[in-house]
This record gives sequence, structure tokens and C-alpha cells, in this order.
Amino acid sequence: MKLNGLTIRQAQEKLETGEITSVDLTRACLDRIKAVDNKVKACLTVCEEEALVEAKKADARRAKGELGDLLGIPYIAKDNIMAKGVKMTAASKILENYIAPFDATIIKKLKEKGAVLLGKSNLDEFAHGASTENSAFGPTHNPWDLERVPGGSSGGSAAAVAADMCLFALGTDTGGSIRCPASFCGVAGLKPTYGLASRFGLIAMTSSTDVPGPIAKTVEDAKIVMDAISGIDKNDATTVNTKELSSEASELSSKRVLKGKKIGMPKEYFNEGLDEDVKKFVMKAVNEYEKQGAEIVNVSLPHNKYGVAVYYIITPSEISSNLARFDGIRYGFSDKESKKLIDVYKKSRGKGFGPEAKRRIMLGTYALSAGYFDAYYLKAQKVRTIIKEEFDRVLKEVDCIITPTSPHTAFKIGEQSSDPLKMYLEDVYVTGASLAGLPAISIPVGFSRGLPVGMQIIGKRFDENLLYGMGIAFQGATDYHKAKPELK
Repeated sequence: MKLNGLTIRQAQEKLETGEITSVDLTRACLDRIKAVDNKVKACLTVCEEEALVEAKKADARRAKGELGDLLGIPYIAKDNIMAKGVKMTAASKILENYIAPFDATIIKKLKEKGAVLLGKSNLDEFAHGASTENSAFGPTHNPWDLERVPGGSSGGSAAAVAADMCLFALGTDTGGSIRCPASFCGVAGLKPTYGLASRFGLIAMTSSTDVPGPIAKTVEDAKIVMDAISGIDKNDATTVNTKELSSEASELSSKRVLKGKKIGMPKEYFNEGLDEDVKKFVMKAVNEYEKQGAEIVNVSLPHNKYGVAVYYIITPSEISSNLARFDGIRYGFSDKESKKLIDVYKKSRGKGFGPEAKRRIMLGTYALSAGYFDAYYLKAQKVRTIIKEEFDRVLKEVDCIITPTSPHTAFKIGEQSSDPLKMYLEDVYVTGASLAGLPAISIPVGFSRGLPVGMQIIGKRFDENLLYGMGIAFQGATDYHKAKPELK
């Protein structure tokens, strides 16, 4: 196997024995980016010189006896996450030439661990989308079929991992933006519990649901990365001290993790609209869990059907507020020809924002305006509370919930871009966990007509260990995660 095709765990074993160096690993990834990214278009920025410098530093640290799961491991970060001195565009023209002045907390933590940043990945502009077609710099292509989308909004990160351009990537998930692309690209993607990792240094989308998380080749690798980036941060008041949490840590042994565990199967997720192949492979995976000792329990989440509607009132509302800072005055693109202040605002935002960003700003401003706040935003928040309470009630009866990640496999580029409502409905299975602040992971469980099928596992707050155990147990018994796209 080529070095860029290794998992984090496999690479660490070779680094520790001296069989390879971080420079070798980093060069292999950079060479892979040069070889295939002209087709995939996963990267917006590649930091070749800087990455090799960091790799040499990691090798020097190792030579002095330092050890670490991420020491010398190359990765890519979604381009709405700040890395000091590196261009950060959020895939928008309004930030086309913006250079990040500081590191996001999660980037800082990875630097301390010795991970090597290769570059920044493409996304839907400001993370607004489910296909990575809304980028101002063009769409990313799915490595399994270059005519199809990689999912979104973290599509560049998922495509980069699937195409072996890096050993892992960082994404952000607001309403499925890690899980959806992980499903479409056949990799593992974790949306952690809200508050587990700091949002400081991320471009804010929907502050009440935004979370950063890992996209990796295996569930074990996702755990390694999440352990490194989680924890309390004085710059983010929503973070928690995970060391003080009393949640029971689950065994990661496939022989013991499932014994006596109850898996909830919500009937609302397996109704009309679900592709038959997707349903077949998810049910096959559930049967595998049953063989390993888990008990399957039928449950109901009747209010989840309102999740997309609630999400697309709350999300644009918070977006309209968060994007107000991009006014052509403080930073980013500015229309300098305008002489009146109001014209600076209008023209800078008019030229800088793409269609989807504008659509969400207008929807959100409307929902928050006088006379409509109670009818839309306030009501959406009340229904959100009901959805949260419903999940909490079901998760008292079962240890986790299993659903498909997406109702179908990756669709063709351009197939849904003219229908915003149809695109919003892509999030039908993933918004619930986001609204409730719950952890959820997507793992590959099969292939339909050559395209990956993803399964979502939702757990109790801060019980990521159970999700890791479930994922590792499945991947220990199957080989779906080992499949690679035939990308020349």
C-alpha cells in the first residue's frame, strides 16, 4: 500500500519503528494531491513548503523520543477553519484573499500534537449546502464517480480522505455537513456532541448547532482525532470539561461492546423516500450487530419529520445575524468605488456573497423581523425543544439509534442545484441529532451501483465512546471501509 493510503494507526506503527518518516508521508500526500486533485478539486489551498517544514519538525521531535498518535500525520482542514498565515476563504468571493491572523483552537491543538497541515479544502460557501456545489470556486467531485457530488458542506474534506490525499481531514457539521459527505464518499465522519470541541476560530454559520469534527478512513482514526481536538476552551463558553463528565466509557472491543446493548430503530426513518438499496445495506448492518449480541428495539420519533422545517428557519435566522459582519468595512472584499456608506454595504455584499448565502440571509432576516418572529423563529425553537425531548426519551430506552445517513447515494452534479427545496430535504435524516445537540457518526455499510452507502449511529450526549465502539465493532467484522475508488 502507498504511504498516503495508510490509516493513522498504520502510519504511526511505521513512524515509531523508523520504517518511514513524516517527511516521506507528507511528500506522498502532496504527490497524490498533485496527481488527482485536478479531477477531484477537493483543495482550495495547498501549503506544500509549510507542510514539509512541519513534517521535518515532527521528525525532529520523534528523534528526541517524543511519541504521539498524531505526531507527523498529514491532514487537510475545511476552509472555514482558521490556520494562522494561511488563506481562508470559506469558499466565498467576499473572503477570497483573506489571510487568517490566528489559529482556531482545534488547529492549535493539532499543531501541539505535531500533526501536519497540508492545506484547506473546498466547501459550500460559508458551509451553506449539502453538495459542495455552492462554492464560489467551483464544485468538488466525488472520487467514486467524478460526475457526482461528494456531499456537503464538508465535501472537499471527505473527498480528500476518500481519494487518499491525506490521512484525515477536519470538517464542520451544522445539520449533517460531516455525516452527509462521509456517507457519499465512503468514509467515517463524526458529528460530536455540541460543546465537545471548541468553535473558536471557525467561521460561524448556525452558532447553536455548529460543531467541528473529524473525517477519517476508519472509526478508530476518527476517535484519535476527536480525542486530540476536544476539551474546554476559555475562548468558547459552550465547551465542556470532558474529564469531569460522568458518562460511562464503553468498551472498544468488538467482543464486548455490543453485549446487552439496545439499538433503537425509528420507523420514521425507514418509510417512503428511502432508496431500497440503502435500506437493504443498513438493515444488513443492523443484523450484523444483532449477531454480535445487540438487541434491536423498534422506537418512534414522530416529530423528527418537522426537523428540516425547523432547521431551515433557525439556520437562516442565525446566518443572517452571523454574516452581518461581512459589510465591506472591517475585512474581506470591499467595493471601494462606492462613495456612500450604504452603497459600500450593498455592493460589497451583493458582489461578495453567492446565491445560496443571499437566499439564507433573506430568509433569516424575514423570520426574525417584527411581526414574523413569533410565527416562525419562536415556534421553530419550541418544536426544536420537542424534538430534543423526544430523542432524550428514546435514548433512555436504548443505548443508541441507527438510521440511514442519507435517503440515497450521491447524486449527479447539477441534478438538484436548480431546486433549493429539494436540496434542503437532503438533510432529512441528519438534522434531528444536530437540533438535539447529540453525537452522531456515519460509517460506510455497503455499495449500491458502485457508490458508497452510509449508516448513521446517534448516541447520548457525550457518549462518543459508545459510537466509536459500535463503529469499530462493525469495521472489525466487515471490509467496506477498506474499499478505495479507482481514481487514476
